[in-house]
Amino acid sequence: MIYLILTLYLVFTFWGSLVGFRPNNNTPESYFLANRGLKTLALFFTILATNFSAFFFLGFAGEAYRIGYAHYTIMALGTGLAGLSIYLVGSKAWKWGKERGYITPAELIYDRTGSRALSYLFAGVMVVFTMPYLALQIIGGGYILENLTNGEIPYLFGVFLLTVFTIAYVLLGGMASVAKTDLKQGMLMILFMLLAVVVVSVQLGGIATANELVYNLDPTLFSIEGKDGYYTPQKWFSLLFFWFFCIPMFPQLFIRFYVASDLVHLKKTVIFYALIPVVISILPVIIGVWGHLSFPGLEGKAADQILPMMLLEHSTDWFAALVMTGALAAFMSTLDSQLLALSTILTRDFYLPITKAKISFPQEVAIGRIFVGLLALIGLILAINPFDTIFDMGKIAFAGLAILFPVTIAVTRFGGINPSYGIGSIIVGLFALLGFYYQFLPAAWLMGFEAYVIIMVICFLIVFVGVWRKPAQEIENKRI
Repeated sequence: MIYLILTLYLVFTFWGSLVGFRPNNNTPESYFLANRGLKTLALFFTILATNFSAFFFLGFAGEAYRIGYAHYTIMALGTGLAGLSIYLVGSKAWKWGKERGYITPAELIYDRTGSRALSYLFAGVMVVFTMPYLALQIIGGGYILENLTNGEIPYLFGVFLLTVFTIAYVLLGGMASVAKTDLKQGMLMILFMLLAVVVVSVQLGGIATANELVYNLDPTLFSIEGKDGYYTPQKWFSLLFFWFFCIPMFPQLFIRFYVASDLVHLKKTVIFYALIPVVISILPVIIGVWGHLSFPGLEGKAADQILPMMLLEHSTDWFAALVMTGALAAFMSTLDSQLLALSTILTRDFYLPITKAKISFPQEVAIGRIFVGLLALIGLILAINPFDTIFDMGKIAFAGLAILFPVTIAVTRFGGINPSYGIGSIIVGLFALLGFYYQFLPAAWLMGFEAYVIIMVICFLIVFVGVWRKPAQEIENKRI
């Protein structure tokens, strides 16, 4: 039954990608941006499914197991707050993208500053720091398949299988296929996660009973600070604003600012994005906390698998498989978007400017498809030997992307920036991030905050000087 459900899901997803395929899907705007024609429902679900990934299913549940319900408060409020930053960046990106024909984030940066060096650096950071997050989706899918089949599908074979499958439908239809599959996968993700909470709660005697049992085991799992006082005031502040800075900088999300059919649909999508995650974020957190009843004492990476473990323990195999197809939907909807976004960036922000090749639109799309395969291969290699917990992997990737936010907000909301200061902001931010991560900068400098808080302060200070020192005469925009 498990294999039947998984097979039906894969067929269902692949069929959706074929619907997105069109014989004339051989122009950059049709392949990469679905002809800039997405309306509210499709746009919202492609953004939701793109962001709520292995980090949502396995990462939220695993972190809730380790810390408690406080993790929900941080994630829900932070993600909801990100709706504001999505609008601040997205509304301008949509307007200028429509007028100027932007397809990638770095095209906006180059066109508004005239600096090819800044656009190269901006695009390069996006690619480098998205790769761990891309690998995280492959890792999550491998964990799911291995758990569901009791090891009959080994981890390595599982990650290979899902990667090849995702490549296939991205190559076929580009953004049109991705958006259509994201709509269905987003709905499956929410429905199955809700069903999982209901079924597990029934097996544990109901929500109130399950929570009472966990509270008796460890009351700190219900405290505002979390288990062992994890969320200090500095950590609360750090994580609350983390998503505000990093979410708009996800390349797969930034590109979606260009695909809305008009600004009204983008505004409605932002409102939904600020509200819906507040509701659905609690679902994996609940199961993660309840995991202490059935699987006490898990640590590190082991806790990241608490969701499939709880489903297999407290439901039938077929129901566990059904719910985990929702998780696979989340992983694949993020993976497909990341592959498409990064291949677009590599094609248009590096290959074409560097080679100065005069190629046709179908040739450009063909090059993009080659990059899809190469990126998937790199992600597969990274997934062979996963490091750290899923939450920590995601946090490192997100911090690197957040460094781009000050430059982006300067360009979109403060009339531009002196390119030298934009470059300086990003380079200093990267140096500081690596310095704190590898501990050649003293942790005492952080004063209890997460590293990216101090880094963002530094980057914004440099950017504000760059806004003040930007050329008096506005740089002539160069259509890309």
